[in-house]
Amino acid sequence: MPPPEPMPGYGELLRRAFGSLVGAARGCEDCGWELARRTWAENAHLGWAEVLLCGICALGWTALRRACSRRLFRPLGEWCRLQPRDAAKMPESAWKFLFYSLSWSYGAFLLFCTEHRFFHEPAAAFRGWQRGMAVPRDIALAYLLQGSFYGHSLYATAYMDTWRKDSLVMLLHHVVALVLIAASYAFRYHNVGILVLFLHDINDVQLEFTKLNVYFKHRGGAFHRLNDALANAGCVAFSLSWFWFRLYWFPLKVLYTTCHCSLQAVPNIPFYFFFNALLLLLTLMNIYWFLYIVLFVAKVLLGQVQEVNDVREYDVAESRSAGIRALKEGLHLKNGLVKDKRL
Repeated sequence: MPPPEPMPGYGELLRRAFGSLVGAARGCEDCGWELARRTWAENAHLGWAEVLLCGICALGWTALRRACSRRLFRPLGEWCRLQPRDAAKMPESAWKFLFYSLSWSYGAFLLFCTEHRFFHEPAAAFRGWQRGMAVPRDIALAYLLQGSFYGHSLYATAYMDTWRKDSLVMLLHHVVALVLIAASYAFRYHNVGILVLFLHDINDVQLEFTKLNVYFKHRGGAFHRLNDALANAGCVAFSLSWFWFRLYWFPLKVLYTTCHCSLQAVPNIPFYFFFNALLLLLTLMNIYWFLYIVLFVAKVLLGQVQEVNDVREYDVAESRSAGIRALKEGLHLKNGLVKDKRL
């Protein structure tokens, strides 16, 4: 077995990955829809029974979330006497915190406690790849959990979650993630898929943990310093880990592997450009959300923000409330002017 390939730097990533992409593009003489259709027919292995099972599980996640919100999260918010606005948003964060804690823990178990050592040696993810190869049951279970959850998340983002400034980008993210999960399973790129999920889920755990403490620091008519301290610590950890996991490790471990190492292991690997285009789009969305983090940190340093909050928390209901308040104030002012003229 060859020794593990050391993780490259950004310069080597750009040089080798770009070179591999250009070389693959030049060597593709008959690229087009016909080749894509033929490649899909020859290499994709995804049965209708698997799709149906994933859809049933997505409906199950939706039903489970409604039940948890109705019987657990909302009663907990009432018992803790959260502020009305925080009580309305807390069930969403509690639900996501529970799921992402479970999914990230399972991903960590797969990568660090089993024979799937792709975190330490990402290049090995494509060694021994074969068309239609069997997917290990433990990885197949992770794919079922994640694929069905992202299917549920498409509905939840549009109809259950608080609508935010980046909700359209979030919907696009869920579509890209679902397509990547389904296609990587069908083409048996599940090894690198587990690594992608692991590098992303940790930030969602920290984000929802931070938001929960933001919601719980004002409860029962009092301010709780412990939740405020946990929210501040969670915000710092979230900001640092976002850069480390999604903007440092993700390009160097995943993009380098999919753009360069995959061609070294499987010269004619199917749907090479398709997968790398989606992963690059995912990277761009990670950079987009990192700008929100930088904006928040800048506001803290400039003294424009006194406490931790979500810079995306400008939902439609809040905007409508602000508009209604402004309209009422304008009517009161107008009535006052009319009375003054009558005097």
